Amino acid sequence: MKISKNARRDAKSLFTCCKVNGILDEAKVRQAVTSVIAQKPRGYVGVLSHFQRLVKLEVAKRTARVESAVAITPAIQANIERSLTQKYGPGLNTTYSQNAALIGGLKIQVGSDVYDGSIQARLNALDESF
Repeated sequence: MKISKNARRDAKSLFTCCKVNGILDEAKVRQAVTSVIAQKPRGYVGVLSHFQRLVKLEVAKRTARVESAVAITPAIQANIERSLTQKYGPGLNTTYSQNAALIGGLKIQVGSDVYDGSIQARLNALDESF
C-alpha cells in the first residue's frame, strides 16, 4: 500500500507526541491509536500503518538481546547494562539467554547493531579466510 506524504507526516507528528523524555510511552501510543480510530480522518489507515512501522522500529531500537555460552553473573549483567546505557541511553530493555553454540564470549544485539565477540564467530571468520 502506498502511503501519502501527508499520512507519513501525520504519523511522524503522532509518534513524536507519544514520546516522554525521549522514550516511547506505551499508554500514549494506545491512546493515540484509539483516538485516530475513533475520529477516522481522511487517510487514517495510511497514518496508522506508518505509525505502526515507526513504533516497531523504536521498540527494536530500545531492546537489547545478550547471548552467552554460560550463565552470566549479576555483576557482569550490571556492567553490560551500564555500558549499553552509556551508548544507547536510558530506557533500554535487556534480555539474557544462553546459547551453547557460541562456545564462549558474548553476542549482543541492540536493534540492528550486532556485537559478536563469541568464539564461534571468530572460528567462522577464520574458516572464511581460508
